[in-house]
Amino acid sequence: MSWSDFAIIVLACSATMLICRVVPVFALKGRKLPDGAVRLLNLIPPATFAALITNDLFKPDALSAGIWPSAIPFIAAALVFVVGYKTKSLVWCIVVGVASYALLMFVS
Repeated sequence: MSWSDFAIIVLACSATMLICRVVPVFALKGRKLPDGAVRLLNLIPPATFAALITNDLFKPDALSAGIWPSAIPFIAAALVFVVGYKTKSLVWCIVVGVASYALLMFVS
């Protein structure tokens, strides 16, 4: 790939990202969105987080390493769920998730 091809790809990707991220902000500035649209937009962060977590929890070859190594992410996720339900704090969920996963990996 030549430098000119690379520059064209970078410029096209940059323009696409700019259009997708900036244009809606200016187009919707000062307008009130319908309640249904606001509810749907509020579901994007939890859905993204759930997709990332599910990808790590359910791997096809997870049991080939044994029961305990494949149970560690589930235990850490259960602890994060409890902390999230009780505190409703993303910071505490991150702290508990990372700490519990690290501790369980250290123990195993």
